[in-house]
Amino acid sequence: MEYRRRAFLGAGATGIAAAVAGCLNSSNDASEGSIAGAELALATTTSTYDTGLLDEINAKFQDRFGVQVAPNAQGTGQAIQSARDGHADVILVHARSQEDEFMRDGYGVNRRDLMFNDFVVVGPSDDPAGVDDTGQATAALEAIADAQATFVSRGDDSGTHTKEMGIWAEASSEPGGEWYQETGDGMGDTLMIADESSAYTLADRGTFLSMRDNFDLEILLQGPIEGGPELLANPYGIMAVNPEIHDNVNYQLAMAYIGFFTSPEGQALIANYTANGQQLFFPEAEDPDFQQYVPEGWQPDSGGE
Repeated sequence: MEYRRRAFLGAGATGIAAAVAGCLNSSNDASEGSIAGAELALATTTSTYDTGLLDEINAKFQDRFGVQVAPNAQGTGQAIQSARDGHADVILVHARSQEDEFMRDGYGVNRRDLMFNDFVVVGPSDDPAGVDDTGQATAALEAIADAQATFVSRGDDSGTHTKEMGIWAEASSEPGGEWYQETGDGMGDTLMIADESSAYTLADRGTFLSMRDNFDLEILLQGPIEGGPELLANPYGIMAVNPEIHDNVNYQLAMAYIGFFTSPEGQALIANYTANGQQLFFPEAEDPDFQQYVPEGWQPDSGGE
């Protein structure tokens, strides 16, 4: 998907500093910033969108700075590809190996740890494969494969799919056959399909908890948040698209968004966001430092002067 972009009021290096500093100063309002009226193209995962967290964050950001955020929720692989193609200003994803490759290839700058939750293995309450007795992620998938119980995979190169493939790579069994189904869909749709099929799937905790009233699936193997295996950890990162690679990206606005999301206010919004009485994400950002946000060698647009 290619985003439509609004004209941006160039503000130079001073504008970047003001935008980011404004994110960290709770007394700032939209009239004081240089980014009012701009639009941010955000490439992100379905889990941040389906849980409703982005609605919460983006509304606060918009109120503070008078900007629009245009999120495009896809699998992590698709989100990263859209950024590689120059169709996003900032990306928020959860597959560290793909994020690191994106950064190594020079497409991203200023990656920041943002938040985390974990993955869980969910399935029908009668648990025909005995996942509840396994205690480990690899053993859980091996038990499903041995029983040839239906497993529904996202199959979409998302962060969740990347994690699933990593677990299979460490397991002694391989996915395949009639019992293994790929949806090519987001987490919410995949959960609904698994529920309709009385099947197992790997889900991020946030999406599962936010939607659990819609189906009968149960968590059969917990992730590390509830004492489960560390292999099911699910960290999220946020990073700007490199303006030296794509000069059409709105770097100033991307930095303001990253600054807001990683600021004490943004981190508090993450910590306080709940669904069905349960926290969905846990903040993990370090204290922001403006100098960390400026890519080496980058010169701001003079705004036509």
